[in-house]
Amino acid sequence: MKVKSLLEPMGSWAWWRSWLLIFIGCSIMGAAFVLFINPYKFVPGGVYGMGIVLHNIFPSVQVGTFGYMFDVPLMLIAILIFGGQFGMRTVAAALYTPGFMNVMTRMVYPDQAAVESLDPSLLLGGQLDLSSDLLLTCIIGAVLVGVGQGIVVRQQATTGGTDIVGMLLQKFAGIKFSTGILLADGFVVLSGLVVIGFGLGISDNMEVPDVDNISRSGWMLTLYSLITIYTTSRVVAYMLNGATYDKLLFIISDNHSELKDFVIKELDRSATYIKARGMYTERDREMIFLVVPREEVRAVQHKIKEIDPRAFVVVTDAYETFGEGFKPLPDKNDIQAE
Repeated sequence: MKVKSLLEPMGSWAWWRSWLLIFIGCSIMGAAFVLFINPYKFVPGGVYGMGIVLHNIFPSVQVGTFGYMFDVPLMLIAILIFGGQFGMRTVAAALYTPGFMNVMTRMVYPDQAAVESLDPSLLLGGQLDLSSDLLLTCIIGAVLVGVGQGIVVRQQATTGGTDIVGMLLQKFAGIKFSTGILLADGFVVLSGLVVIGFGLGISDNMEVPDVDNISRSGWMLTLYSLITIYTTSRVVAYMLNGATYDKLLFIISDNHSELKDFVIKELDRSATYIKARGMYTERDREMIFLVVPREEVRAVQHKIKEIDPRAFVVVTDAYETFGEGFKPLPDKNDIQAE
């Protein structure tokens, strides 16, 4: 995916579509935080996870505002490392998301006190209180965050925060994008464990805090946070790489001509002959090297059995396949989840 110039004609649908998708992705991500993450004190990493941690200590400051505090220096790094146009997309996404979160937070809570407490029983008049289903809540939130984040990253931008950390780790340390985010987010979760797990951010309106109960609750919230992080990283990987893994087949058979006709004429594909030699028989043979989409594997296996029931076949995963008929080779600066 090539990054398009800001000087591209304004009438270009691709240019407008890219920017529209960025704001849609940011809105989905922001809504997920406001409705499913922040009210339940999940700490799913990132600058907004750290914002949740700090909001527990300073409730008068909204989570999105903390996002601005962390995003600004990281955005400057993104502009310097990844270039002006890429930086502009990141700046737009990183400035829009926390602002959207702040505005939406004030819209879904009745007053300032509710905004500070983020009490889920007050969320949309209590119509969306999922306090009794925290596992479902964290999964819904994680999926929505991952979808929003994936949409943005597919446009060669980020929502700021640990997205940029993940990209830097991929660029300079060769670490997978999703793995880099996972590492950075781990630090944020540990911070949440210290603050929320040990009750450092508990409001003063509790006359006699039950420290043991707070600690147990904090540990559970940390586990939910880890589930949220893992689910989000998997959804981001899905959004960037897709769900279909191609299959790699190594076929040894004496009926090459029939298999060749099947591959070329029926599958409308090609394959490669690899020189091989049997260890026991010491016979020189040709092994067929074939890559097909996962959904075609069963048909290929049935056809091989029909042509040569004695054929030797090995099927394994081809995690990524580039070339004609498959994905194009990535550009140098393309973001990849895996």
